[in-house]
Amino acid sequence: MRDPGDEPEVAKILGELDGVDQVLDAAGKATHGLNHERSGELVAVAEPDAWFTYYYWLDDDRAPDFARQVEIHRKPGYDPAELLHDETVPAVKLRAVGQVARKKLGFRYRLRTVPLDPSGVRGSHGRLPDDPEHGPVLLCSEPGPARPEFTATEVEPLLLRLAGLAEDPVR
Repeated sequence: MRDPGDEPEVAKILGELDGVDQVLDAAGKATHGLNHERSGELVAVAEPDAWFTYYYWLDDDRAPDFARQVEIHRKPGYDPAELLHDETVPAVKLRAVGQVARKKLGFRYRLRTVPLDPSGVRGSHGRLPDDPEHGPVLLCSEPGPARPEFTATEVEPLLLRLAGLAEDPVR
């Protein structure tokens, strides 16, 4: 925010939006381990089974080209709609097969299969489950590193060590 004095009012406005469960300020971010320089002044946490769309346009005819494509490096954030097919496009699945065939043959192609209607997206991405029993599970054939819980930042070093690519043990 340009003016830090705006933070309480912005937090209030965000907190009143549909789908927002909570808005974390500096203290809230620290509690959740999100207090790093790139996390912004406030972090909005979605309600369970909700997600925040990045769609910033008001008219689908003016949507950027990447919105209808699988473009993980050009989109501002994760787009779960990339996992769906745009059923408004005639023979969308057949067209996708044709575009993949073009790619395999070395031709240029543009795979336009992603819907702009976010209603097909279910669930959330990145929100911790309310019940730890519903959280992610890490399975390993090596019993040595087993323990009841890992933080998200401990997973990569563990996997690198198990693959023989790192010496540092996970603590």
